[in-house]
Amino acid sequence: MAGSGYRFRFSAVVALLTLGAALAGSAPAATDLSVEAMKGKLSSANLGDRPHLCVRIAERQLAEADRLYTGADVEQAQTKLTEVVAYSELARDYSIQSHKYQKQTEIAVRVMTRKLTELMHVLGHDDQVPVREAIGRLQRVRDDLLAAMFKKGAK
Repeated sequence: MAGSGYRFRFSAVVALLTLGAALAGSAPAATDLSVEAMKGKLSSANLGDRPHLCVRIAERQLAEADRLYTGADVEQAQTKLTEVVAYSELARDYSIQSHKYQKQTEIAVRVMTRKLTELMHVLGHDDQVPVREAIGRLQRVRDDLLAAMFKKGAK
């Protein structure tokens, strides 16, 4: 008899978890905005929220650039790649100004640099040049963030 109560509660918990997972998977998240919506939101966001928003835009544009390079749409991919760098640089600037999200921004840029390095190895020689330049600019973004976080002589 005592075991049946346990089974009922366990079944109820499993049912609720299953329902919650189904609902979470079917409804779009409020934070899952389109790139254009995030760009529009950027100008009205407070300074402390801008680094995170810029990183999200850069990450989404990187995913799109990767998809376009894979589909051999090199011109469109390079446009997205330019935005990856531009929004990463904005994230750096906003992060340093606000003193927020510096570590998270540096980590995100490091991950994007790694993904671009992997992408560069599958591209033809001529298509590698813009990716190599983007990697160099992202490295400077990381260096600037690290310098801001670890100032010489500061304790």
